[in-house]
Amino acid sequence: MHARAARFAALYALMRAAADLGDHWIQSDHCARTKGATNAAPVTADDGTTHGTAAGRKACAWHCTTYTATQVAALLIGSRVLGLRLHPGATAAALAVSGLTHYAADRRVPGGLLQRVADATGKGNFYRLAGHGMNGSYALDQAWHHTCETVAALIAATK
Repeated sequence: MHARAARFAALYALMRAAADLGDHWIQSDHCARTKGATNAAPVTADDGTTHGTAAGRKACAWHCTTYTATQVAALLIGSRVLGLRLHPGATAAALAVSGLTHYAADRRVPGGLLQRVADATGKGNFYRLAGHGMNGSYALDQAWHHTCETVAALIAATK
């Protein structure tokens, strides 16, 4: 029982560190700016190019691919250093949970998943908060990711 708890803690730490790296350092500026674009709410790039739904989906998918690849690298390197044997199926399932839930949250289209969850739980005003050095949608986005990574680490920690 203690071994599983230690395994979970190690895997969560590796996934969380990789998530921060993938979300903030690896993600390109283009993906960060474009991943929520829709035809109804397009994003205009610095060069004047307008990006709609297709570009938003592509940017979000690419970001989630690099994000998940960063977690793969962290799990492979970290498990080797720590002497952990990863179960391939459980690890693949954990990475799928992390990557797919990341896409669902990061697409951030108006009325998207996080906004609907925030509105349903009485956090809609906080989600839309964008002042005083605070951005509610970002804070709720990060809380969502931490929770999903915890579930993913629990999956990966199983044998």
